[in-house]
Amino acid sequence: MPKKGITGHDEWVLTEALATALVALEQLAPKHQPRAHMEDIRKMLSNGKEPATVSLHLAQAKCRLFPDLDPLEIYREYGIGEEYG
Repeated sequence: MPKKGITGHDEWVLTEALATALVALEQLAPKHQPRAHMEDIRKMLSNGKEPATVSLHLAQAKCRLFPDLDPLEIYREYGIGEEYG
């Protein structure tokens, strides 16, 4: 069975990369945030996905970037209940 794309899971890799990039860019001081690019990343990340799925990817990315923060607080920040924590 031939794999789709380059890795066989390209969409997953790109989604994770986009979510991580967006969360990282949000940490910059507002005057240094590339707003237009961030909106483009948000559009690409959301394309064809349910809003809850996007929120989950963003929360997971923030948990990876900030392992010392409380994961449940991060999930709540993104509107996700404790069932995902």
